Amino acid sequence: MNKTSFLFPGQGSQYAGMGKDLTDNFAVARTTFEEADEALGFKLSALCFNGPEEDLKLTFNTQPAILVTSIAALRVIQQETGLAADCVAGHSLGEYSALVCSGALSLADAVRTVRARGTFMQEAVPVGVGAMAAMLSIEADELAAICTEAAQGEVVAPANFNSPGQIVIAGHTAAVNRAIEIAKSKGYRKAMLLPVSAPFHCALMQPAADRLKTELDCVMVHPLAQPVITNVEATANQDAGRVRELLVAQVCAPVRWEQSVQCMLNDGVTRFIEIGPGKVLTGLVKRITKEATLLNIEDTAGVKAIA
Repeated sequence: MNKTSFLFPGQGSQYAGMGKDLTDNFAVARTTFEEADEALGFKLSALCFNGPEEDLKLTFNTQPAILVTSIAALRVIQQETGLAADCVAGHSLGEYSALVCSGALSLADAVRTVRARGTFMQEAVPVGVGAMAAMLSIEADELAAICTEAAQGEVVAPANFNSPGQIVIAGHTAAVNRAIEIAKSKGYRKAMLLPVSAPFHCALMQPAADRLKTELDCVMVHPLAQPVITNVEATANQDAGRVRELLVAQVCAPVRWEQSVQCMLNDGVTRFIEIGPGKVLTGLVKRITKEATLLNIEDTAGVKAIA
């Protein structure tokens, strides 16, 4: 059975100008941005369309900005093509977009929650104390051993299992640097620090997870129209009662993206459509499977390509 999955990007896919083409051409995209502006009480739309990039890169701005751009694109596709997904997934922040798509969260609740989430994640660790690094061509078991050796009483652990040969680690800056040096001493030359503002998806994020739990306790979760493949478990969840706990756990747990894609492939997904800014996720899926059809929709051209 040929199934379709919608994929929603996470932090790092943002750019000044995202969503503008859609709002210029589709009323439903305009109203989506207006809805987000009203929910947040400021012109997030102006930041998405015009930048500046420095402000767009601030985590508490980045997260709602990518989410609303993704949902604007989703609503345009639904209106113009009637296309529906058998399941949905998102990378880190993108899981919130996936939950809006499934009907579990309202757009207003989601943008408010991820703005708070971005703030909590940024404030959990002082700038400079934590870091993340991409570790390429290292098997997961070998990397786990490197992290154990590098820790020396500090935190360093896998944070994103993105695709074969691409795992990101996170933790204390010194421990992450030690892991890079150990990897290089073992012949793994492709290990590099990432330009991020905090060490996401590791134990250092626990203060953010605790604050997010309080935030999510006040949010209404509705029944899910289709299953969401969760980052934490890399399996399908359609139980509204588990959404909050999985989102809280996600803050400190690694993003199991490769396993999530494999889960969808095993369930018969043959077409993956990335909805929102950039093409990061289609790039990762391409490294996981050569068999699937991959599409990206972030502007009018993308909508026309699928219509």
